[in-house]
Amino acid sequence: MIVERNKAATPPGMAALSRLPVFFALDGKCAVVAGGTAAAAWKAELLSAAGARVEVFAAAPSEEMRALAGTPPRGPIAIHQRDWATADFAGAAIAVADCTDDAAAAEFAAAARRGGVPVNVIDRPAFSDFSFGAIVNRSPLVIGISTDGAAPVFAQAVRAKIEALIPKGFARWAEAARAWRPRLQALALPFRDRRNFWERFTARAIAAPDRAPTDGDLDSLLKPSAAREAGSVIVVAAGPGDPELLTLRTVRALQSADVILFDKFIAADVLDFARREAKKMLVETAARGVSGRQDDAGILMLSLARAGRRVVRLKSGDPMASGAAEEEVAACRAAAIEVEVVPGISAAQGVASPSADAPAADAETSANQEAFAQRAHEIPPAQLR
Repeated sequence: MIVERNKAATPPGMAALSRLPVFFALDGKCAVVAGGTAAAAWKAELLSAAGARVEVFAAAPSEEMRALAGTPPRGPIAIHQRDWATADFAGAAIAVADCTDDAAAAEFAAAARRGGVPVNVIDRPAFSDFSFGAIVNRSPLVIGISTDGAAPVFAQAVRAKIEALIPKGFARWAEAARAWRPRLQALALPFRDRRNFWERFTARAIAAPDRAPTDGDLDSLLKPSAAREAGSVIVVAAGPGDPELLTLRTVRALQSADVILFDKFIAADVLDFARREAKKMLVETAARGVSGRQDDAGILMLSLARAGRRVVRLKSGDPMASGAAEEEVAACRAAAIEVEVVPGISAAQGVASPSADAPAADAETSANQEAFAQRAHEIPPAQLR
């Protein structure tokens, strides 16, 4: 029995925000920093990394600030060994200060605002127009995290978790997207074709985050036939069912899937890791009898892959603990469909690749695989859309 379970088509409205996340474009623009402390140096480093021309005003700059000015990450950093003046805000795009007390903070904030410059006073939110959140840097993909100043340590913990989930290779794919966008716009493609291109681009980036994109990728993604790329299957272990115990490979598989076939023991929280557009289908697998005949869920899995879908077969526990999973993998290989096994936290590493010393399949198993592959052609096309 196969039951489709998709989330509601209409997303909920935006809930209240404690802060509006915005991203300043600072390349080549002036940023004023008042103070020469280590904390001010960290903010100056961020501003320079964003491409700003940083003007630091400090009567006694710290060693950290001096070292940073000598080797800035991107934009130049100039140190002026004096206190700031009102005229220093002219033409500035942003202003940051590390002040010793509230009176100094109020004076700096008022001067910046008179010049129309947004201001941040370090660790003094009452005098700040904006705050610096924790950052996940996969530039040009940048993720900012804020707790509205309530729990900076918690924000850092969240940042660490996201860092683990976002492959570093996404930086290369995001850079490729920026480089390819003008070329795509020059083709004057219809909206639907442009949308399809970026959906295929995203799927390829998620599927191969550690591979650098090439012009060959661009060419293949632009071909009309690219919409029907070869399908694949990933047999995934959900482990004990706790979303906190999912492996990174499991999460990435869910985020790359077109279709997810899952059993009744999979928690809804696990499916929340899947991308919103993925088709989610609850499958109830029949008990494996003496003949070892594959169930309808396995047949559907193979048929969807043949139709060009990226299929995740999400199983509770260890997917290779049952003979049915082994037969599904073998049937995919027999049908020349790319297949991968992602073990759960309790599964043995390397189980996806059979040992060269493993015994050959017996005649009954081979016959089952052949029958399984043949039945996959019998799935009505409507179920594959």
